[in-house]
Amino acid sequence: MRFSRILMSLVVFSLLLAACAAPAAPAATPTPAVKGTIKIATQSPLSGGQAALGEGLKNGAQLALEQLKGPIEALGFKVELVPFDDQAKPDVGVANAKQLVNDPDILAVVGHLNSGVAIPSSETYKDFDLAMVSPANTNPCITDRGYLTVNRVCGRDDVQGAVGAEFAFNELKVKTAFVIHDKTTYGQGVAEFFRKRFEELGGKVLGFEGTEEKANFDPLITAIQAVNPELIYFGGIYDQAGVFFKQAREKGINVVFLGPDGMDSSELAKIAGDALVTGGGMYYTSVAAPPTAYEGAKKYIEDYKARFGKDPEPFSAQAYDSMAIVLKALEEAIKEAGGNKPTRKAVAEKVRATKDFQGITGVITFDERGDPVKAKYFVIKVISGKPEDWGKNQLVKTLELAPPPFTPELKAACGVK
Repeated sequence: MRFSRILMSLVVFSLLLAACAAPAAPAATPTPAVKGTIKIATQSPLSGGQAALGEGLKNGAQLALEQLKGPIEALGFKVELVPFDDQAKPDVGVANAKQLVNDPDILAVVGHLNSGVAIPSSETYKDFDLAMVSPANTNPCITDRGYLTVNRVCGRDDVQGAVGAEFAFNELKVKTAFVIHDKTTYGQGVAEFFRKRFEELGGKVLGFEGTEEKANFDPLITAIQAVNPELIYFGGIYDQAGVFFKQAREKGINVVFLGPDGMDSSELAKIAGDALVTGGGMYYTSVAAPPTAYEGAKKYIEDYKARFGKDPEPFSAQAYDSMAIVLKALEEAIKEAGGNKPTRKAVAEKVRATKDFQGITGVITFDERGDPVKAKYFVIKVISGKPEDWGKNQLVKTLELAPPPFTPELKAACGVK
C-alpha cells in the first residue's frame, strides 16, 4: 500500500515537471478591430409597374459593392447595402429619405430611377450633407439646383429631348408629331424639350397631351386619328406606354412611335409585343445603351447573370458605376480622416471631385454642379416584340455631348435663388 502511494506520487511529480518544461502555446493572432459599419443606401422602385428597372438599378449597385468593397474593409470598416423601395412615388421616396438620413452609418445614396422622386428626396439629403449619385435621373433640375450632394452619371433631358427631335426631323424625315406625356416631372419635362426642339427645326406639333390613364386610351387615340400625325412621341415610362402602343396599333394607327429612355425595358415588349415592330415601328432615345454596347462590359454582364440569374436591365451598369464612384470617394475620405469614419460632407466633397473615373459605361468626370462633363446619348431601334430579344435592339446612333452651361437662370428655373 505504501509502495503504491510512493509510485503514484512519483507519477504525479513527473507529469508536473513535464508540464513545466513544455513550451508555451503560441498566442492567437489578434483579429483586427472593426472600426464600425458604413452603409450605402439605394432608392428605386422594387415593387409596382417599374420594378424591373428599379431592381436592375439595385442589383447593379449591389454587385459593385460586393466586388469593390475590399479597400474599405482593409481600412477596418464593414460595408453594407441598404436597399429602399421608393415605389416610383415622391411621397414614399421622401419618407424613405427622412428615415435613412437618421441612420448615422449611411454615408451615401445610389438612386433614384424617377426624377420626380429624386428631386424632393434629394432636398432631404442636402439638409443632412448626404451624397447622392444617380444612375438614371435625367431632369435638368436634378443638378441645376447646384447642390454639393447631388450628382449623376447619365445625361439630361434638355439634351435627350433635343436628340430625339433632331433624329425624328432630320433622319426619319417626319414633319408632324403628336406628343403625349405622363404628367410626371420626367415624362412631361422630356416631352416639352422634344416639342421645343422639333418646332425650332420646322416641325409641327399637332397635339400635346398629358395623361395618367393606364388602361383605356380610346379618347386619346381618337384625337390622334383626327389630326393624322407622322409620328407619336410618348414622354413617360414603359408600363403606361406599352398599353397605349398596343391599343393604338389595334385601332389602326401605323405611324412611327418614339420615346425617351423610360421606354427602355424588356417589360415594354412583354406588354406591347408586335405593336413595337409593326406599322411604322418604334425608336427610343436613351442616356444608357444596352450593356453590350459598352466596351469592357462583357465581364460585368457575365458577373451579373451569375449573381442574379438574369440579364442586366438598362441603368444597372450605370448603377454599378455610381456605386463604384461612391466606394472610391469613401476610401479617400477615410484616409483623409486618418483612418476614421469620415463625415458625410467629406464624402460628398470627394464624390464631387471625381475626375477621369474609368467605369463600365465610360470615363466620368463631374462638373461644378454634378453633371458629367460629357455624357453619351443613344438612338435605338426596337427590332423584336419578344422580351427575350430586347438586348438585341439596334443601336442606330451614338452622340457624346456636354450639358448646357450652368447659369443663374437655370438655377432660378429650378426654384433656387
